[in-house]
Amino acid sequence: MGHQHGNHHHAHKDIKGRNLGITIVLNCVITIAQVIGGILSGSLSLLSDALHNFSDVLSLIISYVANFLSKKKASTNKTFGYKRAEIIAAFVNAATLMVVAIILIKEAVQRFINPEIIGSTLVIWLSFLAILANGFSVLLLRKEADSNMNMRSAYLHLFTDMMASVAVLVGGILMYFFQLFWIDPLLTLVIALYLIYMGYDLLKDSTKVLMLFTPKSIIVAEIVDAIRKKGPIKNVHHVHIWQLNEEEIHLEAHIDFERDIKLSEFDIILNDIEEEVYHTYGINHVNIQPEFGKCDSKNVIVQD
Repeated sequence: MGHQHGNHHHAHKDIKGRNLGITIVLNCVITIAQVIGGILSGSLSLLSDALHNFSDVLSLIISYVANFLSKKKASTNKTFGYKRAEIIAAFVNAATLMVVAIILIKEAVQRFINPEIIGSTLVIWLSFLAILANGFSVLLLRKEADSNMNMRSAYLHLFTDMMASVAVLVGGILMYFFQLFWIDPLLTLVIALYLIYMGYDLLKDSTKVLMLFTPKSIIVAEIVDAIRKKGPIKNVHHVHIWQLNEEEIHLEAHIDFERDIKLSEFDIILNDIEEEVYHTYGINHVNIQPEFGKCDSKNVIVQD
């Protein structure tokens, strides 16, 4: 027997798709401009920023597709629908941040060994253009980033790229006025380390959801104790709590009753359990299996 508290689907999800579409177009323009400018100027930091922007385009496309899929209804062979599409997108995007960072670190070390003269004027103008475009994109996604892991992954890509462009602009100014060309690989290294710093938490959080880990805010022992106080309950076992996506947390458990209660009495207890775990722990999907005198393992948590 189970229950779910309804989720609210607002029109703002269409706004998410529109905003993602706008940022994809902007980043395509930035990427093309920075690749051309990086080749002409010889700037590694500008090329690294272009590489990051290209990863932004890919991540935004993944986020856009995931946002679209997440709206598709469930079917008999996809009983959860595509509700995890956005979590997968967040994981892929966070992983790409790490990959891009490693590539940039490798390139920065090589440039330190073999420094080159940089055409700083082009670097300044293109980095300034990137700041404007990425800044606008960040503002578009900022609101949704607080409540949606997929949008947060896209937001982090854009925010880190905006910060990277600021660093490239500062570097371009220093190269233009003081001929400090070593600043170019140094900024590239800083950008790479910042990508790792920003992407690690998102990668960790999305991995936990995909691995069906219990959300860190929920203590299983507390829920077990709370359920045991709801009626003639002898034992609560085979407990599993996992997060399907950012809107749904599921609880399933077996409850061993002390006596053979009526179904109507169980319904009252079940409703009481549902309300408490929803309002206290945010669990909005509950599936309870009632038992009386059944011979099975009574361990609180099992592997199967």
